[in-house]
Amino acid sequence: MARLVVVGSLNMDLVVQSPRLPGPGETLLGGPFATFPGGKGLNQAVAAARLGATVTMVGALGKDDFGGALRAVLATARIDARLQDGGEHSGIAVITTAPDGENTIVVAPGANGRLDTAFVQAQEHGFAGAAAVLLQLEVPLAAVAAAAQLARRHGARVVLNAAPAVPLPDSLLAHVDVLVVNRGEAALMAHAPGADPETCAARLRARGCGLVVVTLGAQGAIAVDASGVHRQPGFVVVSVDTVGAGDAFVGALAVALAEGLPLVEQLRRGCAAGALATTRRGALPSLPTREEVDGFLRRQGG
Repeated sequence: MARLVVVGSLNMDLVVQSPRLPGPGETLLGGPFATFPGGKGLNQAVAAARLGATVTMVGALGKDDFGGALRAVLATARIDARLQDGGEHSGIAVITTAPDGENTIVVAPGANGRLDTAFVQAQEHGFAGAAAVLLQLEVPLAAVAAAAQLARRHGARVVLNAAPAVPLPDSLLAHVDVLVVNRGEAALMAHAPGADPETCAARLRARGCGLVVVTLGAQGAIAVDASGVHRQPGFVVVSVDTVGAGDAFVGALAVALAEGLPLVEQLRRGCAAGALATTRRGALPSLPTREEVDGFLRRQGG
């Protein structure tokens, strides 16, 4: 069984359905409202656990009701939780979703913004024996860098989902085995607006990453490594909500990597999990199980 460590954010998502996404300064009457546990760190941790991995989660929560609810989610998912006391306010995300599945997201980091390097370093024993360490950028960059260094020290592969996109030092990218970004993040980080994903990925890889994966939504994903460009077409599904799809992709990719599967299968399983996540609403509720991904791929002919 694959063993992963996830260092990242935990949020409560406040989701409202809207007839369309509002324009600047516009007020719309929305539809149903719901709360869902989320945050890229928690989403990816649960995604990996549902796909069969043993997961340790390192993060920070506040002392509010949302913090208590998020702790319960980790317990239910049987995730080993290493959580810093992040003060009174847990992270939240305000999400508006349109009928076509598109969305807008505004995040208030709360406790996530106070995850510190010393706390991460104090969890070093939890990194021992991990096949991969999953990182994102919704917690301070210093904490991300500390986790990457611990991963390298213990021989774990480092998977960085560089979202939201921010300038990253080459010293951090040099510790990254797999960099995962979407099309917009790739262009921004590569300083190449308008460039195709392959060009952006090659530029990012030149900065020190072993493998760069660019997700393309319904069009699938590409990966660029020393041997060239690898493409995985998207799967056709009826999409109702894209929230959590990227995290489902990353979780599945990381589990397949930790299990030693070839790159083509890592991409295939990532795209399958991402596609399935768009068929249900919410971030955590949409994350598929291993049985669902395996069944879906069998129906696709492989």
